[in-house]
Amino acid sequence: METLVWIVHIIVALGVIVLVLLQQGKGADMGAAFGSGSAGSLFGASGSANFLSRSTAVLATLFFLTSLGLAYFGLQQHKPGNSVTDRTSIPVPAQSAPAPVPAPANGSRAGDIPQ
Repeated sequence: METLVWIVHIIVALGVIVLVLLQQGKGADMGAAFGSGSAGSLFGASGSANFLSRSTAVLATLFFLTSLGLAYFGLQQHKPGNSVTDRTSIPVPAQSAPAPVPAPANGSRAGDIPQ
């Protein structure tokens, strides 16, 4: 089942990329007003923009759902103690206690300001 979700996820991701690249910017609509030929297309003057934007929204929703599905499958396989830090082989050096500060020889206390 997870493999099927992965395959759908990759196909949907590629579809979103293609549909986003096919869409025109906001300034491209001015060309249709001056007769660029898109008014006679299969979807009409604004039909292709609506079709592409709705298709992109549907594929984006599917991408979101497959992402949630893959996250669910990832949580099902998670085992306690299966962390990256548990798998490292770098030894942690033991820390020793700091050496005590010797008392001053002239009878003043540590931290006193000399005069």
